[in-house]
Amino acid sequence: MNISLIALGSQGDVQPYIALGVGLKRAGHQVRVVTHENYAAAVQGQHLEFSAVQGNVQEFMDSPKMRALLERGNFLAITAHTAKESQRAALLWAAQGLEACRDTELIVAGVGGLFIGLAIAEKLDVPFLQAHVFPFTPTTAFAGALFPQGLSRLGGAVNRLSHEALRQAMWQGFRTADTLARTRVLGLPANPFWGPYQVKRLNQHPTLYGFSPSVIAPPADWSNAIITGYWQLEPPSDWQPPAALEAFLAGGEAPIYIGFGSMSSRDPAQTAELILEALKQTGTRAILQSGWGGFKTDALPDHVLSIASVPHSWLFNKVAGVVHHGGAGTTAAGLQAGVPSLVIPFFGDQGFWGERIAKLGVGPSPIPRKVLTAQALAQAIQTMISDTGMRTRAAELGARIRNENGVGNAVRVINQLEFSKA
Repeated sequence: MNISLIALGSQGDVQPYIALGVGLKRAGHQVRVVTHENYAAAVQGQHLEFSAVQGNVQEFMDSPKMRALLERGNFLAITAHTAKESQRAALLWAAQGLEACRDTELIVAGVGGLFIGLAIAEKLDVPFLQAHVFPFTPTTAFAGALFPQGLSRLGGAVNRLSHEALRQAMWQGFRTADTLARTRVLGLPANPFWGPYQVKRLNQHPTLYGFSPSVIAPPADWSNAIITGYWQLEPPSDWQPPAALEAFLAGGEAPIYIGFGSMSSRDPAQTAELILEALKQTGTRAILQSGWGGFKTDALPDHVLSIASVPHSWLFNKVAGVVHHGGAGTTAAGLQAGVPSLVIPFFGDQGFWGERIAKLGVGPSPIPRKVLTAQALAQAIQTMISDTGMRTRAAELGARIRNENGVGNAVRVINQLEFSKA
């Protein structure tokens, strides 16, 4: 089958779909990944077909405006800003996506490509499959990913309402862009004001979820959803770690990892100083990933190494703990490695994963970036490396996750489904 995966967003948003694409290709499918132009190397490095849509997400995330919004962590403000950018790109995304999918037999997308993917599937009259990496199907079991999980104390009806609110926040932020794409490029009528959530094509097949059932148990009211396990990408077979990194890992006790992925900071130097002060207080060896936030510092102490991007699946099982922003992909890698995790959420679903980690007892409580201090970070790091119960639980959870084969499970479900035009 000829399958197109539409994945838009940050590296953490896109990478699970590359992993899913690799699994589908191994199963004999022809796979194309439709994503932003700056991910060409990541897609082609896995020998998948790549089709570009306009936009470099790294440049967008690293803009002064976006840095300021991320630091404040206001999801609605971030959504409003990204919605304006989406409106500018919507016509090109629709045209480029339509051209990329002309010969496809199935379109697969998560939240990042949900509305544009659904519109293209309608235009081409091909099946559409939802595949998400955070909970998007309403449930009474827990609150929506944008809400404090303590909300669950108010009962199942409130939980379900919070999921509906999340879905509306996603839709209303993109509604104008969706209307432009459908009416001006695809020749389709505009979607209803409340969104396309009841459209048959969207709900004809089970929704796939690329996270672990050991992390989120399948809710009893998810009748048309399947939790497969994480979609994790292995490093290319010819990838080699930098010599300096290998030497640092061999040069003492296992360090911790600290990196915030695509999350930018208005003052990377100040962020680095805060982290270094926390490490000084704990005396902990650490690996700092510069990431898109660009935090760099000169004259690092001997117990700290700064690195560029390194595959998490290679690194995380070699460290004593992971401090990160709580993106779905980084969360998955940390949990799979079987080491404690500390989440410093910036916005969106990151706080949800931080709270889930704490609830499972495999990491300290999350510390939102806007209230992060050196002392709070030091205390949390000390807990990560010294709490034997936490370390044991993290190792046990990691072992269960490694046995789940999320990509294989997702491919098996797709192979078993009978796709027909809606």
